[in-house]
Amino acid sequence: MNRRKFLGLSIAGSALGLSGLSAIASTPAVANVASGTLYSKENPGRWAKKIDGHMPNIKVTKAKDAIEVTVTTAHAMNGYEHYIVKHIIYDEKFNVLAEKMFDPKKDKTPVSSHKLKNVKGKIYVTSVCNKHDTWIANTIV
Repeated sequence: MNRRKFLGLSIAGSALGLSGLSAIASTPAVANVASGTLYSKENPGRWAKKIDGHMPNIKVTKAKDAIEVTVTTAHAMNGYEHYIVKHIIYDEKFNVLAEKMFDPKKDKTPVSSHKLKNVKGKIYVTSVCNKHDTWIANTIV
């Protein structure tokens, strides 16, 4: 394969990877790369039995000039042995909008609330577990 074609495929693969899980799921080459990085209800990979305790649940409340995004992960906080490390909220271009780090010694449950302004379209939320990797969900705001 020549260099120009290789670079073109690399750039296309990167763009597809950033366009969301629908593109990842429909692109076998990219799906193989992302399958060990991001997990979802539709793509739990090696953690198929871990979906319920790792998927971020998203609740959006609309206000006049902002939205409140509350993220809950139904996961125990067992000290530093097994816990949710953080929640991250992204816009539809995967720019970070907000994040919350958890301290398993202080935080009893992995719940975060974020007030966001000027956000429309799809948002993505990840929940990061120290043992079972990163889980992603999305919603329209």
